[in-house]
Amino acid sequence: MHLSLPKLPSFALHSPLLDQTLSVLSEYLPSPTPALGALDRRIPMPFKQIAAEAPLNRLFAQAIREGEFEDFEGRRIRLEVNGGQPGITLGFWAGRLRVIDGPGEATIRGSLAAFKTLAERRQDPDQLFFQRRLIIEGDTELGLGLKNLLDSLEWRFSIRQLFSS
Repeated sequence: MHLSLPKLPSFALHSPLLDQTLSVLSEYLPSPTPALGALDRRIPMPFKQIAAEAPLNRLFAQAIREGEFEDFEGRRIRLEVNGGQPGITLGFWAGRLRVIDGPGEATIRGSLAAFKTLAERRQDPDQLFFQRRLIIEGDTELGLGLKNLLDSLEWRFSIRQLFSS
């Protein structure tokens, strides 16, 4: 059985009005972290896997093909918003990034804004860690390995890219 996300019309993905609206909303609305945490706790793991695994594997497909993630085989890393929720634990098995339940061997924690800055590559990842906007706990060598891998890859994070095929 193959599940896929519905396709959005292309005009909806390239709308300056949509971009401006999202910019204004992100500037003036309160932090969505409490609402996201409550929602995160209610979503069953299979739905999280469906929503996150395909886009992540698409985003990092070239790096996975080139063996860049092989050092992470069988390892677990948790990305967590300050306060513990929402969060996601990722693993790498059999050539695919997987969303799994449970703690990570390493946890990278920060604010939504810090993760957004990291994903959009608007600031050097080392600066985010030195400024303590992102923190690694647990197996710091594993966490630093992921940070260094993400920093070395040529990738661009885009909501449009993640949900288009």
